[in-house]
Amino acid sequence: MITFVAEHWLDITTTILGLAYILLEYKASAWMWAVGFVMQALGIVLYYDKGLYADCGMEFYYLSMTAYGYWKWIRGSAKKEPLPITFFPKRLILPWLVIIAAVWGVIYWLLVTFTNSNVPLADSFTTALSIVGIWALAHKYLEQWFIWIAVDVVTCVLYFYKDIPFKASLYGLYVVIAVLGYLKWRKMVVKD
Repeated sequence: MITFVAEHWLDITTTILGLAYILLEYKASAWMWAVGFVMQALGIVLYYDKGLYADCGMEFYYLSMTAYGYWKWIRGSAKKEPLPITFFPKRLILPWLVIIAAVWGVIYWLLVTFTNSNVPLADSFTTALSIVGIWALAHKYLEQWFIWIAVDVVTCVLYFYKDIPFKASLYGLYVVIAVLGYLKWRKMVVKD
């Protein structure tokens, strides 16, 4: 048991932080950004060690988005009041789909060309989709939950495959919490 915990301490720690993060997100609490910062910093080490290079790189993006998201949630509205939950603007759907496809392709190519990744398709997919997901979360768009559901399902399977069982289980739980989060946020949405 001690050996197992020693081998998986980073997985366990980031899983606990991840659970706190998603519960704070569910509550629409700005504290999620502080918890996320610590989780992401530790995630860099975990994902690099497991050969999930796109996920590792993604954590650097998440760190910067954590600062941006916190600022946006606290002081990001035009009135300098806390940001309300709103709908994803329809005019941004096509541009973001193009960005996701392009980023997915570039990351896939980088992983295949420059790393020994044995999961480049899934790793690049979750990373590309997460770029939009964290941006949509920072803007408090209701539909960000749909993005995370897709990311969480694929990531759950991927992490079990890569022997990160605690985080994999957490992502399975994330799917459930994301559905519940969507339902909760839908009641809180501010309509134009």
